[in-house]
Amino acid sequence: MSALTIQRLLASVFFLLGGWALFFPDSVIALGVNEPYRSGSYLETLLMACFGAQACIAGTFAWFSRFTKASFIAYGVVLLPFFVFNYWFTIREPVLNSLMLADLAGNVVMLGLCYLGWKKAPRRLVAAD
Repeated sequence: MSALTIQRLLASVFFLLGGWALFFPDSVIALGVNEPYRSGSYLETLLMACFGAQACIAGTFAWFSRFTKASFIAYGVVLLPFFVFNYWFTIREPVLNSLMLADLAGNVVMLGLCYLGWKKAPRRLVAAD
C-alpha cells in the first residue's frame, strides 16, 4: 500500500465520522450523547454540525496534500489528545455513551494509518516545477 493510499484512508475516516456529524448532527446526539447531557437546543445541533465540518476540513487537507514522514508524525501526535477526550467524556464524565467509542475506534485506525504512512512516506518531497 502506498503512502498516498494510506493518507486517503486517513482522510476517509475524517469524512465518514465528520460527515455523519455534519449532515446528521441530531442522529449523532440522539445515538451518542447520554440523556442527561442533551439540551435539545438548536445550538447543540449547530455545534455538532460544526464539529463535523471541522473534521471534513481535516479530511480534505489529508486527501489533497502529499504527506512526508513528518506529516504522518504530526497527524499522529495531534491525534493523541483525542484519546484523552474519549477517555474523559466516555469513562470519567460519561457525556458520551458506548456508541461514541466509534470515535475512539476511528482514532485508533487513524493512529495506525499514521504509523503505516510514516513507514512508507518519503522523508521529503522533491519540488516539481
